[in-house]
Amino acid sequence: MMPVKFSEEFKRDAVALVLTQGMSQKQVCADMGISKSALQAWVRNAELAGRGIAPAASGDITGQREQAKMLKRIRELEMENEILRKAAAYLSQANLRIGSASPK
Repeated sequence: MMPVKFSEEFKRDAVALVLTQGMSQKQVCADMGISKSALQAWVRNAELAGRGIAPAASGDITGQREQAKMLKRIRELEMENEILRKAAAYLSQANLRIGSASPK
């Protein structure tokens, strides 16, 4: 069986459904008739490109694994940063309320 070649526009549309529309990869695969592994690779490559990292060559399994680890760590750090940002905002608001309370 010959591998199917998808256009760059088709790939971009599939990735956009996952990254910007919030659809699950499983649903996009079912709707568009593509394999989960292909969509995962496209999404990973788009995430890497969005961060200015050139995707590893398709045959470079070690490089792909390393990049997957990098993306996972970046997501973890972004979540930690968001939690810290929200905590700082909450604490500064709590401090403003305490500081503005009039003494009795």
